Amino acid sequence: MGDPGGERDRARTLDLLWGTRVPSGLGRKPGLGPEQIVSAGVAVADDGGLDSLSMRRVAERLGVGAMSLYRHVRDKSELLDLMVDRVLGEVRYDVGPSVTPDDGPGHDGGAGPDADAGAAADTAPWRSRLDRVARANRALYERHPWLLSRPEGRPTLGPGVVAKYDAELRAVDGLGLGDVEMDLVLTLVLGYARDATASLVAWRSVPESSGQADDQWWAEHEPHMTRVLGDRYALAVRVGSAATSRYGGVHDAERAWEFGLSRILDGIESFVVGPRR
Repeated sequence: MGDPGGERDRARTLDLLWGTRVPSGLGRKPGLGPEQIVSAGVAVADDGGLDSLSMRRVAERLGVGAMSLYRHVRDKSELLDLMVDRVLGEVRYDVGPSVTPDDGPGHDGGAGPDADAGAAADTAPWRSRLDRVARANRALYERHPWLLSRPEGRPTLGPGVVAKYDAELRAVDGLGLGDVEMDLVLTLVLGYARDATASLVAWRSVPESSGQADDQWWAEHEPHMTRVLGDRYALAVRVGSAATSRYGGVHDAERAWEFGLSRILDGIESFVVGPRR
């Protein structure tokens, strides 16, 4: 059986995202609207993560009562949809004036922080374009790490998300790929950027959470491991010793990120230039 209420809620959220819903203005605080609420929500999440996000904290940041938010945004779930579309819109490329996402909450029509990462008339080699796509998304997750803790699900179909997808597809347009292959290649790169950046961000937090730098931790554990391992795990000792010597610790998250991206692009290159079924 269908859910008419759910359909109405989804339609309402899409109207908010695309700016197609005209508010009545009754009982609304002057100067308070979805744009201001979304900005405050992003600021709260940037400061304390998704666990810190609540309608009450957003209201406190705006200096209003929590109930006044509900006249504009249905609930925290809808607010999060608006927030995601806002911050994903930051990494949109120059997609041309006809599709600039300037109608939804928080979209002012200006270029986002990573707008120079690509261009509609980009003539750079495709590998360079995909490399920039990955790095622009890494920068997004580093600015807003709460995105990494948001469960994966269906996309928020707002103007920021759609324009970002359209612009990033241009990195693989004209390579002779089919439409589905273009989507899959982009999905591969974006998935790597998200997962590898999540690992990078998590690894960066280890010294602070443990109170010990990586090289200090390894210096403390290395003597014991040398004594107990001996020749039993000779391969692990050989490779581990070479790696920790080069890394200055047990892991180099930055090197791993760069290595992984290069191998992803190598794989895509072999697919692009090689025979395909």
